[in-house]
Amino acid sequence: MSSFNFKEDVTWHDILTRSAIVLATVAIIVWLMPQDGQNYFYVEQGKPWKYADFTAPFDFPIYKSELAVKKEKDSLLKEYEPYFNYNKDIEGNMVRKFVTDHSEGIPGLSDDYISIIANRLHRIYQIGIVSSSDYSTFASDTTRMVRIVNGKNATSMVMAQFLSTKKAYEQLFLDNILEQHRSQLQKCNLNNYIVPNIIYDKDRSEESMRDLVSSVPLASGIAQKGQKIIDRGEIVDENVYRTIESFKKENERRNSDETQQRLTLLGKALYVFVIILFFTIYLTLFRKDYFEKARNVAMLYSLIVIFSLLTGLMVRNTIAHVYIIPYAMVPIFTRVFMDSRTAIITHVAMVLICALMLQHPMEFIVVETLAGMAAVYSLRDLQFRSQLFKTAIIVTIVAMTMNFAFDLIRMSAFSEFDMSYYNYLIINGILLLFAYPLLYLLEKTFGFISDITLIELSNSNNPLLRRMSEVAPGTFQHSIQVGNLASEIANKIGAKAQLVRTGALYHDIGKTINPIYFTENQSGINPHEDLSYIESAQIIISHVTEGLKMAERSGLPSIIKDFICTHHGQGKAKYFYVKYKNEHPDEEVDELLFTYPGPNPFTREQAILMMADATEAASRSLPDYTEKSIRELVNRLIDGMVAEGFFRECPITFRDITYAKTVLCEKLKTIYHARVSYPTAKA
Repeated sequence: MSSFNFKEDVTWHDILTRSAIVLATVAIIVWLMPQDGQNYFYVEQGKPWKYADFTAPFDFPIYKSELAVKKEKDSLLKEYEPYFNYNKDIEGNMVRKFVTDHSEGIPGLSDDYISIIANRLHRIYQIGIVSSSDYSTFASDTTRMVRIVNGKNATSMVMAQFLSTKKAYEQLFLDNILEQHRSQLQKCNLNNYIVPNIIYDKDRSEESMRDLVSSVPLASGIAQKGQKIIDRGEIVDENVYRTIESFKKENERRNSDETQQRLTLLGKALYVFVIILFFTIYLTLFRKDYFEKARNVAMLYSLIVIFSLLTGLMVRNTIAHVYIIPYAMVPIFTRVFMDSRTAIITHVAMVLICALMLQHPMEFIVVETLAGMAAVYSLRDLQFRSQLFKTAIIVTIVAMTMNFAFDLIRMSAFSEFDMSYYNYLIINGILLLFAYPLLYLLEKTFGFISDITLIELSNSNNPLLRRMSEVAPGTFQHSIQVGNLASEIANKIGAKAQLVRTGALYHDIGKTINPIYFTENQSGINPHEDLSYIESAQIIISHVTEGLKMAERSGLPSIIKDFICTHHGQGKAKYFYVKYKNEHPDEEVDELLFTYPGPNPFTREQAILMMADATEAASRSLPDYTEKSIRELVNRLIDGMVAEGFFRECPITFRDITYAKTVLCEKLKTIYHARVSYPTAKA
């Protein structure tokens, strides 16, 4: 762990910036999550359950099917008794009205018929008269019971025993006495005195019907929280189908409640916030240098957001299982451009967030976490395209193995084995191969550089390197030698060897403009003899600025251009500087005329290149190559760099510098060791 002091390393500006990053990331992820409360799985009766084991996440009623509920309601409605009110006043009113209307008698009949007809009306009303429309509605079933309300009493009676208004009129003329005088009586309009005294109570009847229907229970039982409903691969029978459909209905009901929606949204936001917060704290404590470049933060948080978006889309649209998404790309990209520990932490944070969107997250978390760890372990250094292919195979095998372990835990027999998930994981492995072209996209988007790109840049057929080998062969050989020395140091201290090797190849490309002015390219003629010390110094220094121009025109990455401008730092062209001072002892020297533009190295790799470059160049001027002379040279040069403060702005340690000295001494001794002289053959 790098040393960390909160007061010194974190300012209020840092706190506000990182807080804004956390809040923005949380807001985007929560907004991308499915928010509609829908259940993102489908169930078919008689088909295997293709999802993970389903356990009730909360108590919910198991609803009956619509057909079952309808049958129960129909059964109850058969026993339903509509309400009719008995109006006892109607009989008296109608009989009195008849007597009053025919007080002068009925033409053609004696006065006795007034009392006879009144008596027959009384008999009909005693039976009960119902309106013809109500009678036809309720008396279709001869056994249909109705409830007659008389005052405070209600009595159940058979509807068929009452008379409709039409039947009541006919009932009058069934009487033997009245039938004989039907023609005369019809002139009396007796139907005007036959009105219903058994009256349908619509409001009370409908209320009674609602109460009766509502008494039918919609649920046949309760599924308790934690109760296992079905295992993956089992056939969905009728009971399980109803249970799962009941869960979906109840879940949608719960999520339709505004209070529940707000609580759910708050819970999701808090869950994501804690994960992103701890991820940011990790970067602050252990990888604080990543915050110095916006591209690092942008890539890490973007990867988490992008794969959360893909998971949300997959879940919301039920396109396929989320195992088809190549989550292992996240640790691969992070490992290639950053480091292993950050790769694992980023992957775990992303997996935990994506798991929130799934119905059964535990299995997903285990499988994807181990797959991501396998990707990191199998990809320590990405130098060949075949490595990604191997990584995809390893990740797929690990994921399938863990999934098989879960299957073994659940299965009671191998006949229950389901291959569907393994097909998704195989597709996942195939999609993982697209990490290679996506690496290039990430490089261009965020300004990173991968080892594969560095290797491609190291190809001697690159136009800049080929030109160097042709016009400045000495510089080209020097660059190769420096690259070898620097990469050995980098391997020893844990720096990026491929990066420093590639940087070494390009650090002196500016010398191809005027190659003859540099010692390694001279063959007896030294053009500096015709120039002043200041002019010579300016030509030597210009190889840095000219090199940057060439790199810019050729589109070299910024990280390679940094090696060009820092390999001399803000040092001086000492040979010409010392010569000038010696010849002008009384003159005040303008040191800027002899000083490289810099800046000084600000990464370990740049510091390594500076040490290797100066040592390799100076070693060529040694009169003899003994262990002592080499060691004295190395110590003198590097100690001088330290004393002049060239390494103050880069995170290289004294331990790293000591290792660098050791490596340089050993390698230079190997390069310049004395060789055995071969004897010549005697004639």
